[in-house]
Amino acid sequence: MLGPMHSHRGPLAQLRRGHEERVLGLLRRHGQLSRAELGRLSGLSRTTLYDIVATLVAGGAVVPGAADPGPRKRGRPVEHLTLDPAAGQALGIDFARRSVHVAAANVAHEMIGSASLPHPPDLSWEGRVDLAEKLVASLADGALRLSALGATGAVGVGVVGPVRRTETEDARAAEGPRVTRPGGGHGGTLTDLVELLTNRFGAPVLIDNNTRLAALAEATWGAAAGSRDVLYLRLSHGVGGGLVVNGALHRGVDGLAGELGHITADPAGGPCECGGTGCLETVASVGAVLAAYREQGGGARDFAAFLAALENGDAVAEGVLRRAGTFVGTVLASVVGALGPSTIVLGGELAQAGGALLGPVAEALDAHVLPLARDRVTLCPAALGEAGGAHGGVALALHESPLLARYPGPALPEDDDV
Repeated sequence: MLGPMHSHRGPLAQLRRGHEERVLGLLRRHGQLSRAELGRLSGLSRTTLYDIVATLVAGGAVVPGAADPGPRKRGRPVEHLTLDPAAGQALGIDFARRSVHVAAANVAHEMIGSASLPHPPDLSWEGRVDLAEKLVASLADGALRLSALGATGAVGVGVVGPVRRTETEDARAAEGPRVTRPGGGHGGTLTDLVELLTNRFGAPVLIDNNTRLAALAEATWGAAAGSRDVLYLRLSHGVGGGLVVNGALHRGVDGLAGELGHITADPAGGPCECGGTGCLETVASVGAVLAAYREQGGGARDFAAFLAALENGDAVAEGVLRRAGTFVGTVLASVVGALGPSTIVLGGELAQAGGALLGPVAEALDAHVLPLARDRVTLCPAALGEAGGAHGGVALALHESPLLARYPGPALPEDDDV
């Protein structure tokens, strides 16, 4: 008599599991979806999809979504499905230069909340992690269940500066790569930071550059949600960017993709701290704009005062932003020609200038981009603000997002600017 057959690892079982993961991934990426929407996005036949969904609902992984609050239509209401929000949570932390930002979401991609606190530039990693823990405890009026992170969640962490792997990393693994926080102070390692966070939150920790994570966040929840090819540019005290290419966050060789601030914008310009000349960062960062404004007689003591002058119709401020925006648009036109994004998102403090900056950027972009691409690229301001890096950490932690399907696991690399 033949014994029972076990085919859990057979090709049909693997195919079915692949279908299940496809459906779960779509729900992670999009939130609530109807069966018809799942069928269209997954490419599965109606029979196969309904069978897969029935299995996932029976197992509790998928549950009916909340009722649509919009106007009731005639006929039978369409049922929407979502991942079980109670199945787990993910946490994102952005360790910026002078502040800590946190955000959290459940596995259904429902955002639980976000919060931020400033700190002195020389605060230790321990102090920063203390702030992060305090902020996390404040989310959802203290209802965030950190115990849920260890089961199915993770902590996605953004840091300033390149996050890259070196050929000698394995040889130095025991020592750990050195990092220096802005403003000096005690040195540390990203390995130390991971250990601190792991001990504090009891969950896996993933690290990447915070600007790159902001790009991921804008493509997941923000201004570019739904776009598969996204170029994100942050114009702040530094200038950096991130690329989502064909639905995947792109790190590039050695983790240096997105260093848009060090593309030459003005060959006759001044020196850049990277060693180059006339980099975009030397003409379109907050410091560069303030310096140019003061050179022309402006008296703004900080960027808030500059924005106030701009709002009051200061012609010098408008001219300085027009010059900076023209450089930005010209550089973006070259990047668009090389990468072909469908959406360009501008973030950072400089983007707070609104149309005074975006207008010149759009004009220069149109003037220099390939004519065929001119009507195929959307330029828009970032939607998530300073919390973007933390939201991107959440997306990084939700590792089954389609945006991360081909995203390599972050290394613990050498970083000299955290």
